[in-house]
Amino acid sequence: MENENLSLKKTLEYIGFSEKEVLVYLALLELGKGTVTQISKKAGINRPTGYHILASLESKELVKVSGKEPKQEYIAESPDQIEKMLLKKIENDQSCINEARKIIPELKSIHNVTDRPKVLFYEGREGMEKVYEDTLTSTEPIRAYASVENMHSGLPGYFPEYYKRRAGKGIAIRAIIPDSETGRERKSFDSKEKRETALVPKEAFDFIPEINIYDDKVMIASWREKLGIIIKSTEIADAMKKIYELAWAEAKRLEVQSENKN
Repeated sequence: MENENLSLKKTLEYIGFSEKEVLVYLALLELGKGTVTQISKKAGINRPTGYHILASLESKELVKVSGKEPKQEYIAESPDQIEKMLLKKIENDQSCINEARKIIPELKSIHNVTDRPKVLFYEGREGMEKVYEDTLTSTEPIRAYASVENMHSGLPGYFPEYYKRRAGKGIAIRAIIPDSETGRERKSFDSKEKRETALVPKEAFDFIPEINIYDDKVMIASWREKLGIIIKSTEIADAMKKIYELAWAEAKRLEVQSENKN
């Protein structure tokens, strides 16, 4: 996370933010809203400087003010405003606009907006590992749709240790997996790896992305796009859990049906 913030800071400075504007802007995004005292404390600057910087950000339409002193609060506008701010400049720099567009999704992911789902995006091998590491924070059994072949080819060498660590933390998992030789092999380790597997017909349910549902999160690992996504929303996670229970009941029925045929 520290490296990600450093990259954001450098890009924001490149497109025209001062060093202290970056500190205050990122602090306010994470808070969503706050008094000058709260924002200055989080940004690590003194209160008078906080007033000055917030006024500057307000003039750029990145911050709006609500109420009056002593209860005045500053509210972070959507990071989309950064692009609009740059486009308003008489001599806008296209390279700055391009760089801004690259970081706006990440800025949105840290923008604390009440009642809005938080969506985090991760790319590449390192990013894919990050989303799986987050599942190890689960306080309840994980509900999963998974294709073992795609998992192992997507992150070679990662999962044997991951399975051990998950089980070691006492985090159970239920997994709906396409029926294949690899899937059956993985199922044979269910007891050791604290997992319950339901095998479904591969010809009908050969899905590629993995989906994990746990606590207030939905994790999606897209193997073709090498993209990891975490959606943090109690409402969305709860709906996905209910849908999963329907899928699990049918998956177990199909598994029993297949076993009876054999």
